[in-house]
Amino acid sequence: MRNISLFTEDLGHEEVLKAVLSRFAREYGVEISVKIYSVRGGHGKVISELKQYLRDLHTGESTLPDLVVIGTDANCKGYRQRRQEVENITENYSFLMVCALPDPHIERWLLLDGAAFKKVLGKGCNAPDQKCERDRYKRYLLEAVRNAGVTPLLGGLEHAQDIVNAMDFPKATQSDDSLKKLLNELHMHFKGRANQ
Repeated sequence: MRNISLFTEDLGHEEVLKAVLSRFAREYGVEISVKIYSVRGGHGKVISELKQYLRDLHTGESTLPDLVVIGTDANCKGYRQRRQEVENITENYSFLMVCALPDPHIERWLLLDGAAFKKVLGKGCNAPDQKCERDRYKRYLLEAVRNAGVTPLLGGLEHAQDIVNAMDFPKATQSDDSLKKLLNELHMHFKGRANQ
């Protein structure tokens, strides 16, 4: 059993990243237990809670997991800047860390594979452009779910598990470098664990 700590800034990150981790565990034949630290309040709150968690690891108040996944949007700051912010506080534990830093927002990842979207919801969607605008991809996801004739209960996030399971990851990563970076990091961690 591999223990994973998942830090997310909101429900969107929590749902999408739980789905990605579950898919990797299944594909690599690795059992996982995910402890979720879903922090409401955006990137700043994720960073402050992560700092506290790392202090707890250092003092032994928390048990060292096999992996820590940090999920926060790049929010138009760019992948590199967000990654540096995380690395600045996690350097002593970098061997445990995987960054999920959607650029600009996590909802975009659910819209990258129109065929997967169609398989789950009955009607496909176009992969969106990559522009930085607050709530842009939340609106796109909501509209795409409605256009499929489905009533969105959680803005479309309730379909994250099924969409992620249906996604053609190699195809989706052609349109989104931040997703590609996450999947590559997870492959390295899960591949190493599958061989143990």
